[in-house]
Amino acid sequence: MAVIHHTTLKPTKLELLASWLPTRPWYAGAGEPELTKAGGFRLDDPEGEVGIEIMIVTDDSGVRPVHYLVPLSYRGAPLDGADHALVGTMEHGVLGQRWAYDGCHDPVLVDQLLALIEGRAEAQDQSTSGAPDREVTSAYTGEGSLSAAARTATATDDQDGTGLRTSHGTVVLRLIRVLRPAAEAPQDADGHITGAWQLPDGTRARAVFAALHSTPRDLA
Repeated sequence: MAVIHHTTLKPTKLELLASWLPTRPWYAGAGEPELTKAGGFRLDDPEGEVGIEIMIVTDDSGVRPVHYLVPLSYRGAPLDGADHALVGTMEHGVLGQRWAYDGCHDPVLVDQLLALIEGRAEAQDQSTSGAPDREVTSAYTGEGSLSAAARTATATDDQDGTGLRTSHGTVVLRLIRVLRPAAEAPQDADGHITGAWQLPDGTRARAVFAALHSTPRDLA
């Protein structure tokens, strides 16, 4: 079980993301974002080494708010071969220096996302240790285990989001980066993750966060 430390971070996660988000092809803004945390959940690393957070942030810099899904992994040392996926480094008040990565490029995070879809992992509350997040739901109607898929998955960003494909092309996971309330999984999806976040007016919104296809298909 991951332990949530209520302590200081320098810089903060939102400060890191304000610099990183505009570099993404799916960023919908025109300048520097104005971010607030709108929700999310955590997943446990079975080895207890990597922090895993699926964060939702709202950007209020434009004409209307935009809600982004940002999977982040936190490590106590650099992840080999993942310099291109580094969001930034932070000084954690308890754990010391932490490396924050775009979690789509971290096999530990990808493995736990697939485990959540398959029902082998449970979403955890974003801010409370040992508390499940009951707003996060998942489903899997495909055949076979997904446990080996994360080891060969590669992530590709485009204007619509992020696709993760295994080396054999047999599992494709599409992460919806720009969230739209009430959006549903494609009818041909073999699995999905759905969750909730808070809108600026204080109401809660739900949408699909990720959709899984366990047969070869185009990421677009």
